[in-house]
Amino acid sequence: MEIGKKLREARVTSGLTQEQVAEELHISRQTISNWENEKSYPDIASVVKMSDLYSVSLDDLLKGDGKMLEHLEESTDVVRSNKQLLWAVMANVAIFLCCLLAAFFLPESVLFMVCVFCLAALSMTWLMYQIIKRI
Repeated sequence: MEIGKKLREARVTSGLTQEQVAEELHISRQTISNWENEKSYPDIASVVKMSDLYSVSLDDLLKGDGKMLEHLEESTDVVRSNKQLLWAVMANVAIFLCCLLAAFFLPESVLFMVCVFCLAALSMTWLMYQIIKRI
């Protein structure tokens, strides 16, 4: 059974409305609806709170739903996230240094400057993505 069905079933069994659960978790009712309809997944802290609120074990809520377990693993893998951020920062520093050296030693060319600008923009986009993903 998927996590959304389990969450809905546990909430209904507990006699709570989506609005009541949302108030307890300090989130919107729409968020609860999205979780129950599997449009999005809750974070681990919310799953723990719902487990307490519904008096259901975490095993009962989580086991058997591969997508939810994958989501939790991805969202809590701090080491991998830190490595990706570190690579993004190092790539941006390297590109900046290459651009600085190129500006001094290579002839001025519009095509070259466009290529450098595009590379720098891609690098900055990747870095911003890594930073935003961590927030």
